[in-house]
Amino acid sequence: MKESETIKEYLDKLLSIANKIRLLGNDFADSKIVEKILVTVPERYGASITSLENSKDLSKITLAEVLHALMT
Repeated sequence: MKESETIKEYLDKLLSIANKIRLLGNDFADSKIVEKILVTVPERYGASITSLENSKDLSKITLAEVLHALMT
């Protein structure tokens, strides 16, 4: 993610890529998208990520929960 990008722009781009992969018939689980988001967002979202890590099991967190946490 670029520093100048908003979280919405980044998530839209990432989800678009994931959907294209799925259209090609490849299995691309939401858990991989969640992992990618958590690893690539800038440090300014560190508090949101830490809050998620402390309150949820990251192996079971949904994509919607991550999106909501980062956009609020």
